Amino acid sequence: MNAEALGLDSRAVHAGREDLAALGVHVPPIDLSSTYPLPDVEAGGEAYEHMASGHERAPGQTAVYQRLWSPTVARFEEALAALEGAEAGVAFASGMAGLTATLLACVSAGTPHVVAVRPLYGGSDHLLATGLLGTRVTWVDADDVGEAVEPDTGLVLVETPANPTLDLVDLSALCERAGDVPVLVDNTFATPVLQRPLEHGASLVLHSVTKFLAGHGDVLGGVVATSQEWAGRIRPVRAITGAIMHPLSGYLAHRGLQTLPVRVRAQQEGAQVVAAWLRAHTDVDRVFYPGSEGSDPAGLVGTQMSGPGAVLAFDLGSYERARRVAEGVRMITHAVSLGGVDSLIQHPAALTHRPVAEEARPGAGILRLSVGLETPEDVVADLAQALCA
Repeated sequence: MNAEALGLDSRAVHAGREDLAALGVHVPPIDLSSTYPLPDVEAGGEAYEHMASGHERAPGQTAVYQRLWSPTVARFEEALAALEGAEAGVAFASGMAGLTATLLACVSAGTPHVVAVRPLYGGSDHLLATGLLGTRVTWVDADDVGEAVEPDTGLVLVETPANPTLDLVDLSALCERAGDVPVLVDNTFATPVLQRPLEHGASLVLHSVTKFLAGHGDVLGGVVATSQEWAGRIRPVRAITGAIMHPLSGYLAHRGLQTLPVRVRAQQEGAQVVAAWLRAHTDVDRVFYPGSEGSDPAGLVGTQMSGPGAVLAFDLGSYERARRVAEGVRMITHAVSLGGVDSLIQHPAALTHRPVAEEARPGAGILRLSVGLETPEDVVADLAQALCA
């Protein structure tokens, strides 16, 4: 059965695996080949040009070289595209490599201006602020996107829920304001389980595969889900810069998708318990979580998103208090990243958002918590002892 005809949970299990029975295997094979035999010089050259110029490998065509195409990575791309409702997926060695390829495609097309909505992941913010790739950026609130668009605007960039304070953006309204300018949505926090931006008018969806998609803290990767036209623009950048995902990462990420829906929903349930406990704690000034009262005035949870997710943040009022709690947890891991099966806590202003301009940096008392699959009461107990200490 075509994966597109299946429900999301079934797609997560079966997408990218439709041919396994015909191959006589139960799980996808891993192809680690760095190079592939060429049938003859002419066929090899045609295949090289075909893939280096942005096309997918044609049936029966030699793969030539792993920098151009990997069958293992291609399976993951197909599966993720099916979950996002996209025509294509293009996987990268990291999420930042995926964003870089998209920005370079805009620059090469003569549209280097980017309209970006803060807050964003610190790495994305830093990349845009440096102008390293030849882009220039206009920072705006979501309501002002339309006014910021210029003749050479190639992209509108937004993250929702945003990192680290979980701000929500109405994607349908934002895409309408953007007009003909493509909108890229970082969907890392929500995943396609909770939100599918293409259904609301976005042109590209970016994921740090490292987070929820792979889900176990052992993969570094990124992926862009988009149209065939956009995929054809960013694949050549990936080929030229050598930013393709490694096959082993592709295999692990593809395997991670099978349990993505059950992981995200279970972690979300735990996050709701933890957020409620933090809201009631006298030492916590504020909790940032889409499921909290007053955090979603536009009612996007239940319409644009099917749930509030598994990441939250909370403000302890000062850097010193936040530092002591982050360093005082015992079961929760004090580390950057998120979306894994274990709970992770970090201080954004001191770590992932350290390069962000001071006026846009998260408050010094804010900690970000990614709730894992532990018993929620154990996460609460660990936070309680850290707060008491």
